[in-house]
Amino acid sequence: MTLALVRGLWLWAATLALGLLFIVPLPFGVKVASTLVTLALVLLAWLSSGKRAARNAEGLAIVQGDSLPSVSYRKPVVLVCGDSLEGLFGRVAPEQLAVRTTQQGCYLRVPGVEQLPTMVAALEAQRPDWRGQLSVIFVATPGEHRDSGELAGQLRTFGYQLKMARKQGLVLPLVLVSYLQAARATPTWFTWQDDASHPQAREQGASHTLSDWQRDGDGERLYACIQVESVGAWLAEHVLPHLASRGSRFARARPFACAVARVPVLPGAVAGNLWQRWIGARTGLVDSPATPGAVDIHLLFPDELLHLLPAQADSGPRRRAGVLALWLFTLASLVALASSAWHNRQLVRAIDHDLQRYEQLVDHAHFEQRDELVRGLREHAARLHGYQRNGVPLGLGFGLYRAQPFQQPLTAAIDSHRQPLVVPLPTSPGTVRLDSLSLFATGSAELKPGSTKVLVNALVGVKAQPGWLIVIAGHTDATGSDEKNLPLSRARAAAVRDWMQRMGDIPDSCFAVQGFGASQPVASNDSATGRAENRRVDIRLVPEVGACMALAEGLEGKI
Repeated sequence: MTLALVRGLWLWAATLALGLLFIVPLPFGVKVASTLVTLALVLLAWLSSGKRAARNAEGLAIVQGDSLPSVSYRKPVVLVCGDSLEGLFGRVAPEQLAVRTTQQGCYLRVPGVEQLPTMVAALEAQRPDWRGQLSVIFVATPGEHRDSGELAGQLRTFGYQLKMARKQGLVLPLVLVSYLQAARATPTWFTWQDDASHPQAREQGASHTLSDWQRDGDGERLYACIQVESVGAWLAEHVLPHLASRGSRFARARPFACAVARVPVLPGAVAGNLWQRWIGARTGLVDSPATPGAVDIHLLFPDELLHLLPAQADSGPRRRAGVLALWLFTLASLVALASSAWHNRQLVRAIDHDLQRYEQLVDHAHFEQRDELVRGLREHAARLHGYQRNGVPLGLGFGLYRAQPFQQPLTAAIDSHRQPLVVPLPTSPGTVRLDSLSLFATGSAELKPGSTKVLVNALVGVKAQPGWLIVIAGHTDATGSDEKNLPLSRARAAAVRDWMQRMGDIPDSCFAVQGFGASQPVASNDSATGRAENRRVDIRLVPEVGACMALAEGLEGKI
């Protein structure tokens, strides 16, 4: 996929994400933070895709040029890596493109397995319509290796690089190829497919079982069959476990076919190679020493296998980008629908819960709770009215809005709410304070003849609250001793009680008499004015129900 398409997809994804943030009802701070994170991720993806394109541009120097077939080329395009590259493509500098085109397909050399993902990305950039034509051949020739550990490391590296290349969304079918040096070689390819135990012989477009191929030839073919079966056993023991093992990290590198070709000369052969040692260990025979051939001798390309490559239905990059954009839109739509359904459910549950709680609190004893619930119901009603007048927001829309039926029950509950009748509690008229000098002579507890007017005014206030307890407390100044002041203060309070009881026809149970002496002054006793204020009789009314009996007994019991 081109850089423009990749960046366009990222911009499309960002647009959908911002649209979701606009639709989904979230707190303002969360929306701002999510928007910043989305923009940061898009910027990071934009820069990352540019860097990846720049890295892929390094591979363009290898795959660009007139050697590549035209854009309209529709035959298989095979990337070849592994052994025997010089025998297949000749001696070409690693930084140069090596292409061989046959009647069956096009072969491109991969100088090193580490360059496989880069070349695949570069080919996709140069020829985006070739995605369905690309495949990979890995050549593992035992005659070119002395160290089995080195070969195993190369195979594991190849498996990892193939996995990375396939992450670009490509199928990249794999064919495992091996060359075996033989004196009397024929242009025949021996292939294994679908875990077959015996190979098929393919030449000139025809396919035969190995036994039929042997019967149609001379004794040399019997020797060839033995060699081919032996190479197949070597591949199964030393190569396939690193590519096709179920426990391997790179099990996806399992080849769909294996192929062996016998060639008269092996350009990259080395003495004491793995093939000679493997044959010697099993047969006790010493294979003929490997003789490296001239570099200009080219090995057979596996044209007989190209028609076996699985068909790859791959669309163009624009169509794939469109499909991916459609999937992103579908995902965003599902998220928006799920969010709308969830928020509608929460709204309906909240309204229904408040209505049920309001109906349950029918007792005036729960008025404060009902009043609080009514405030919540008014908020719900105002919200639903706003939706009805201005339209349902997208976060609750998409045909999933379900709160409209609750508008009438909300209105009915609000209209039925009434403030309870508040009966004001009676309040005490306060304390009536009588001057002792106006009522009594100095040191006396007998009322003066002229004290009637003062007492009548106090009696009027007491009679205005019938049934209340009348508490009469006498007080003196600090002159004299406590032994004299305390009985004097109580005697004066009792004198006032007797007068009120006699003149007001008030039951004796409605009075409580107390004497405090000089213990509760209201002014300083250091001055004549202060001592005059302290010499007093206080009348206080207690409004509690039943106080006329209970409190009178309690207060008089304390004296």
